[in-house]
Amino acid sequence: MCGITGFYALRENAITNLTKIEQSTNKLLLRGPDNGRITKTNKIALGHRRLSIIDTTDHAAQPMYDHTGRYVIVFNGEIFNFKELSKQYLQATWQSIGRNNISSDTEVLLYLLIRYGTACLPWLSGFFAFALYDIKEDTLLLARDRFGKKPLLYYSCDDYFAFASEMKALLEWGIPKKLDYTVLHQYLQLNYIPQPQSMLKGVARLKPAHYMTIDAGGLKEYEAYYKLEIKSAAYQNYTYEGAKEELVKLMDASVQERMIADVPLGAFLSGGIDSSVIVALASRHTSKLNTYSVGYKDNAFFDETQYARLVAKQYNTNHTVFALSNNDFLEHVYHVLDYLDEPFADSSAIPEYILSYYTRKHVTVALSGDGGDEVFSGYNKHAAELKIRQKSFVNTLVKAALPLWKALPRSRNNKFTNLFRQLHRFAEGAKLSAKDRYWRWASFNTAQQVNKLLSPAALQQVDIPLLQNEKESLLSNFKSDDFNEVLLTDMNLVLLSDMLVKVDMMSMANSLEIRSPFLDYKVVDFAFSLPAAYKIDSSLKKKVLQDAFRPLLPPEIYNRPKHGFEIPLLDWFRKELWGLINDDLLKKSFVEEQGIFDVNEVERLKNKLHSNSPEDSHATIWALIVFQYWWKKYYTS
Repeated sequence: MCGITGFYALRENAITNLTKIEQSTNKLLLRGPDNGRITKTNKIALGHRRLSIIDTTDHAAQPMYDHTGRYVIVFNGEIFNFKELSKQYLQATWQSIGRNNISSDTEVLLYLLIRYGTACLPWLSGFFAFALYDIKEDTLLLARDRFGKKPLLYYSCDDYFAFASEMKALLEWGIPKKLDYTVLHQYLQLNYIPQPQSMLKGVARLKPAHYMTIDAGGLKEYEAYYKLEIKSAAYQNYTYEGAKEELVKLMDASVQERMIADVPLGAFLSGGIDSSVIVALASRHTSKLNTYSVGYKDNAFFDETQYARLVAKQYNTNHTVFALSNNDFLEHVYHVLDYLDEPFADSSAIPEYILSYYTRKHVTVALSGDGGDEVFSGYNKHAAELKIRQKSFVNTLVKAALPLWKALPRSRNNKFTNLFRQLHRFAEGAKLSAKDRYWRWASFNTAQQVNKLLSPAALQQVDIPLLQNEKESLLSNFKSDDFNEVLLTDMNLVLLSDMLVKVDMMSMANSLEIRSPFLDYKVVDFAFSLPAAYKIDSSLKKKVLQDAFRPLLPPEIYNRPKHGFEIPLLDWFRKELWGLINDDLLKKSFVEEQGIFDVNEVERLKNKLHSNSPEDSHATIWALIVFQYWWKKYYTS
């Protein structure tokens, strides 16, 4: 796990920029605190910061050249099957250059690319982003893993091509900082930026499962090497019992593969099904697994550590609970805001940061249950979608009671107001098509609400047709009534642009590598070859997953409310962080002078925080705070 950056001068006038390689590389220090190196030719500069996980010796340091000096690679990630690939495809290569005992996945990847080119990309099991430069042919190849666990941003113009793992490193190349108001509009709907866009015009992310090549003429090729699809033709291949057995085998292999490390390793354990499955399987392959969870001292509604302890006790793990107070959480809010180099407003980034912060004091690698909800249908919105499709009498009553749900107080802050909030969203969604309902439930604000939130001048800069086209593209998998289309859209939108961004940024802010066994491509491909009825029914979410591992897990962790990784934002905004809101980032005079947001609408949202029915106003306020903090850092400093 590392950070990479690079610059390719396409014209003579850009060559002087190569001198910025060191400062760009240094911006990735937390991604790779163990080592940092750079290399330069007459046209290209590559930088690498290293977090040593597999082969911690200098032999695996980067940028890495092949034995001839023609090729050089910078690589971020892990290739778990590198030894098998080396044995199967590279034995003749090692013999020809007098090498043996290959212990670095980077070196195996380098020689696979030299010998097989992009044809080797589908063979890789792991997560990665890399750049390979061929000095003789003067070509640059970049690629990203199947599901987008590792980020890769780039900027391309007539004079140069630049890339980096993070925006802060990309900005060191001197790229223009021009705000994209169309993306801002999307961000204010979703609270995150849907990929491949970024908040800056001209900056994009390489799409997952894609590679691109650049030569002296600029961008030459942009291709996919893998595509996740619903395999409806395979729905009859497994009985339900057979699917359970196959899932256990695939997950066990995935977990075992991800326990390869030359540094201390542990696992997150929230007490939910996903992390508990990972811990149960990992405990098969080590005598004393280290497990970690975060507890909420001051808010029992969000605390789930009792369930984590049950799993830890059953598997005799070396379990650590980080029992934190509100003040402990608040202490890290500014650390999160400081690290974000692009607006990202999923507030669960705060506990993710804190869990990574404390876990890193014990281990360098942690296994996580990320992806389980998207792959196997674990969200409350999935249960709601299924209920709506069933068209029951209860649905009709809930839909008819929409005026009542509108009148009742709604917020996430306690059991009853959260129920009213959910019933209100359900009744609203019941009136929409499946595609429009998905977007509404994925959003915190409608397009019309965002229109009100932006100033007239800012709204004029939003490309409405482009906005609609991008929305349609994100929802393009809705083609029939197959429920798997909901999950596939989650994979391409929520997982990619929200969950994985959160995990990557917050773990890397603490130099911790996170591995996600549910996102092994063999597990995911298998899941999308199963009918949706195996994953969710009227009584159970993540059905095949829960049933497959029921014999291995404590019965108490089943059939309980799903809270998610949440924090009491509303309470903070009403008390401890009110000064940050009212006297700084959303101060009336500052908002007016800035000219991006409508002053009156911001004031209305601030007042709504203190009302009896705050709804999701705190989520929108957080999105505004994150944007304002970022804007002040990059546009006024």
